[in-house]
Amino acid sequence: MQKRENTISKSTMVTAWILVLGAIAPLLDSTMVNIAIHSLVKNLNSSISTIQWTITGYVLATGIAVPFSSWLLNKFDGKFVFVSGEILFVLGSILSALAGNAQFLIGARLVQGFAGGIIMPLLTTLLVQTAGQKVMGQMMATVGLPIILGPLVGPVIGGVIIRYLSWQWIFWVNVPVALIAIILILLKMPNYPAQNKSAKMDFVGIFFIAAATTSIIYAIVRAARDASFLNQSTLWFMGLGLILLLLYLAWAFRLKEKAVLPLSLFKYRSFNGSVLGLLIAGTVLNGAMLVLPLFFQNIRGMSVMAAGLALIPQGIGMLVSRTLTGRLTDKIGAKYVVLASLVVTFAGTIPFYWIDGQTPYWLIAFVLLIRGIGAGGILMPLMADSYTGMEGRFIPAASIGSRTIQNIGSAFGSAIVTTLMTAYSHTQIKQFKVNLANGHFQMKPLKMHQFILQHLDLIQAHSFQYAFLCIAIAALLIALPCILLTNRMKSDK
Repeated sequence: MQKRENTISKSTMVTAWILVLGAIAPLLDSTMVNIAIHSLVKNLNSSISTIQWTITGYVLATGIAVPFSSWLLNKFDGKFVFVSGEILFVLGSILSALAGNAQFLIGARLVQGFAGGIIMPLLTTLLVQTAGQKVMGQMMATVGLPIILGPLVGPVIGGVIIRYLSWQWIFWVNVPVALIAIILILLKMPNYPAQNKSAKMDFVGIFFIAAATTSIIYAIVRAARDASFLNQSTLWFMGLGLILLLLYLAWAFRLKEKAVLPLSLFKYRSFNGSVLGLLIAGTVLNGAMLVLPLFFQNIRGMSVMAAGLALIPQGIGMLVSRTLTGRLTDKIGAKYVVLASLVVTFAGTIPFYWIDGQTPYWLIAFVLLIRGIGAGGILMPLMADSYTGMEGRFIPAASIGSRTIQNIGSAFGSAIVTTLMTAYSHTQIKQFKVNLANGHFQMKPLKMHQFILQHLDLIQAHSFQYAFLCIAIAALLIALPCILLTNRMKSDK
């Protein structure tokens, strides 16, 4: 009987894969643009600080759009909303490909980001409505495929496009993928009737959440750019974001279940554990995906394409663990699946504290494979458990909450790793200059220049090793919110 309950029907799997296809373009696009930064600067006659807004603007627009998804599902058919998000993403991709200057491209990326902010929460919300909560581990393993592959395959595809075509094709490639998804959605996907057409739009609540998220993410972006969380812009926008969050809490307390993100969501232990875990997971997953390609390029001297290919063992490890962790989550709950995955992730991350430019690649590939097996079992169980035991009427709001926290965690993870690594490097270089000026290094003048270059390279390698140590520690910290996650072994007994 248990086996029959955990069997997923063919029609459900078809719907799940259509939803996955609809999410592939936004996820790939967000990673491919990172590779194209220098090409965009050159071809659009702009600066890196300006072109960076093509990424920052996309993230901010995504954060603004996420709260709208719950209201749209209440007012309209879910199938119609999903198709509309896909069409809007196609429009943003076409406008991005046609951009003749940086300002136009930034505007087009805002359209893309808003569409992505509609699509991604719908991905999980519609899946819960289709499959139910009992098989969410397996469903999240399916949905997690583009989430896992996006950061791994995106840089490789982007590198190939930049080398053999032009930067415009980074956006043109989205069009056929999204069009195929639209056709399949219209032909094969079931309807999801509006849940509450009389529901009123919580404009005030959406404003507070969107403005708070935007302010916090912008503060984190500035921290990464300035390599310090103590710069004036970061402190000001972080403070503003926290004030807006407090205002939302007061507003949601007044509106109760009519709020866009009801506070009653936080009565569910698994939801609390899930969102806290997702917040920290941004450092373990996104922080590492930022550092690893730079490590291969800056320390091991690889090209952009070669650095992307070097990450393939990690992707293989993620794919290996994907199905297993999904089934285990459904069977024993997310708690021990995530805990075991954290231990494996730590074991596959801490060796990078000693890996340098001379370490054989076969050893690095083996460590990446182990890390991938562990990392593949963190995100999906956390996302699946955010809906465990939850009443159906709270599911759209839960998607907003988990997706918002995940966006902030992703931005924070990348920023804190970048900041810690840069700060460590600056401190070591400053100390080296002091020692150099005080004559601590005795050698012939002809050899001094070479010694300085070698020492600076060593400092750079050590800064990467320090970053990996921080990522490994963050993996262990996720064990704390794991206490709140589901343990079905206990309930079975």
